[in-house]
Amino acid sequence: MLYFVKSRPERKVVTMELKDGFGRKIEYLRISVTDRCDLRCSYCMPKGYRQFEEPEHWLNFGEIARLVNIFAGCGLKRVRLTGGEPLLRKNLPELARRISDTPGIEDLSLSTNATLLASQAKDLKEAGVDRLNISLDSLDRERIRRLTGRDVLERILQGIDAAREAGFSLIKINMVAISGANDFEIEEMVKFCMERGLVLRLIETMPMGETGRSQGFLDLQPVKNRLAEKYGLVPALMPGGGPARYLRTADGAFSLGFITPISQHFCETCNRVRLSVDGSLHLCLGQEDRFDFRQLLRGGASDEEILSALHVAISKKPERHEFREAPGKLVRFMSATGG
Repeated sequence: MLYFVKSRPERKVVTMELKDGFGRKIEYLRISVTDRCDLRCSYCMPKGYRQFEEPEHWLNFGEIARLVNIFAGCGLKRVRLTGGEPLLRKNLPELARRISDTPGIEDLSLSTNATLLASQAKDLKEAGVDRLNISLDSLDRERIRRLTGRDVLERILQGIDAAREAGFSLIKINMVAISGANDFEIEEMVKFCMERGLVLRLIETMPMGETGRSQGFLDLQPVKNRLAEKYGLVPALMPGGGPARYLRTADGAFSLGFITPISQHFCETCNRVRLSVDGSLHLCLGQEDRFDFRQLLRGGASDEEILSALHVAISKKPERHEFREAPGKLVRFMSATGG
């Protein structure tokens, strides 16, 4: 299977690369455009949660585009739009186009639960989104209802079909593997993705907030070994720049990724930071270190001042998370950080 990334505007001249205190080059920014979601996935957001950011605290599209432009001047190559559920943000294709047109940005992707994707897939593709990550934790309607709190399987499948029809260069299905909840469905999901030319990624649960710690953890290393033997999978590389480790079939027709922050962490190669909807730059998914850029953006700071603050912030990026050593450390939820 061949994957193509479309040409981008001419590369911006890099003023000074973003490197943290451990020599890791930061080239990947994940931007949460909203902390709202139409689902209540059991590992992400607790039932009854209402502590959302007020819309006036959200970075507007101009502020986001300005930050991306400053980042791009330091070597940023990849941007992912996330949430919450990003498709809840009004006029999202407008932001996608502004980011896609930024010199230096080579790859723009989107993470979504796909419940709203059927009506937006074409516009997002035309706006410059190259790739999609779609959350799908089960193929059983009742199990999806229990995991997400909503009866939405049919809408998700319609969204996947619309994305395939729109012609995205790559569509990845993200399945959070939960012991006792959906682990017995993994091989069925493999077959589903094989038949549709989709990449499957299996993800270990992370102990973020009580929601994350309450899930049945599944070590994916034995799963990886079992599937590799059954399908004759071999190591592979995949566009995206994220943390997944991939295998593929010998003919290259199917790829399977594993995101294993607990059983085999990937901190030594971490190249990313996360910008939450309120302008906080989270430097590590498993730590509380962050920097407030909203105050600078709305306080009249120049691009040079923001650039200086950005380098200071990146220099404070922690070496690694402590999910295994201190699983109760984080109190914030995944939805409040951005995917």
